[in-house]
Amino acid sequence: MPPLRTYLLICCAFALLLLPLLAACNSTPPDSPEKDREALIALYNSAYSEEWHRYHGFQIDDLNVDKRQGVTVDSNGRVILLLRQQPGQPLRQNGVTVDSNGRVVQLYLSDYIWMSGYLPSDLGSLSRLKYLFLGSNELNGKIPAELGNLASLEHLDLSYNQLNGKIPADLGNLASLEHLDLGYNRLSGKIPAELGNLVNLERLELGGYFPFILPPPNQLSGEIPSELGNLANLEYLNLGYTQLSGEIPAELGNLANLERLNLSGNQLSGEIPAELGNLVNLKYLNLAGNQLSGEIPAELGNLANLKELHLANNQLSGEIPAELVNLANLERLDLGGNQLSGEIPADLGNLANLIYLGLAGNQLSGCIPRSLESELNRYGSDLGGLPYCTE
Repeated sequence: MPPLRTYLLICCAFALLLLPLLAACNSTPPDSPEKDREALIALYNSAYSEEWHRYHGFQIDDLNVDKRQGVTVDSNGRVILLLRQQPGQPLRQNGVTVDSNGRVVQLYLSDYIWMSGYLPSDLGSLSRLKYLFLGSNELNGKIPAELGNLASLEHLDLSYNQLNGKIPADLGNLASLEHLDLGYNRLSGKIPAELGNLVNLERLELGGYFPFILPPPNQLSGEIPSELGNLANLEYLNLGYTQLSGEIPAELGNLANLERLNLSGNQLSGEIPAELGNLVNLKYLNLAGNQLSGEIPAELGNLANLKELHLANNQLSGEIPAELVNLANLERLDLGGNQLSGEIPADLGNLANLIYLGLAGNQLSGCIPRSLESELNRYGSDLGGLPYCTE
């Protein structure tokens, strides 16, 4: 019989070999409904506030309720589904949606549910999640880099919260993402160049409008990454009032599907890229409130679908390009607060759909076509004292 000491050593070695197997048996599978439940519990615990129950009637149900809706607990009392319900009202389309395999595919807890606290990194384990809506709450803290693991995610909305810190570069891994809205938070730092990898992205919102009416947008820094010009499917780009600087990348002219571009209220400088004239589907272009200089590119006259052009409050000079009269669908043209000079284009009257014209604060001369008078007066245009032409 071996000595006792040798026997104990053999037993200890055998136990060490068994430990990994025992741990594997007791751990939660990484891609399973159980792992999804753990992520929901982590969210509930980290973002819970009394207002959830006080204002929105969150309730705990048993396992017999429809598992696509409601707040549900399992047999151990663990929260596995969350949904908002007003007293005496039917269940609302807010909450957690699971597929036929019990995997979470949509998490919608938005529109002033009064979630507070922070976003747990566990959300990055919801491997089948397609839609994540947590906007219009009171969430704070940083955006977890682990959200970049959500390979199936198509829609991410964290807008109107109090999130801070940098935008994680890991979000550039979300190859299926179509909609990214991080607007109206307290985010800082540069826009990650990695966002240019989101080739399926259709909508990117990091900024805002009207900062004196709505909560202030994010306070970002640095330049607009030229890599955003790789987003071939992008239709909507909003970077307004985010403290961005540098020049407008010419690569934005590659966004052939873009319909709306807002870069207003920043500290952008240099000339307006002529390449923006390639955006033939553009309907709204707002570059107002920057430090842009040079002449207005004649190529902007190629934007046949444009309805609004806002270039006010920059340092633009030269004449108004005659090519702008080709914008037959234009409804609003604001060029006020620049250093423009010369005569008003004679064919400005061709803009039959124009309802607002801003020209004040320049050194322009000439007159405004009489054919525009009725509509321009109705909507309070600011012509800077220029008269209407006599016929």
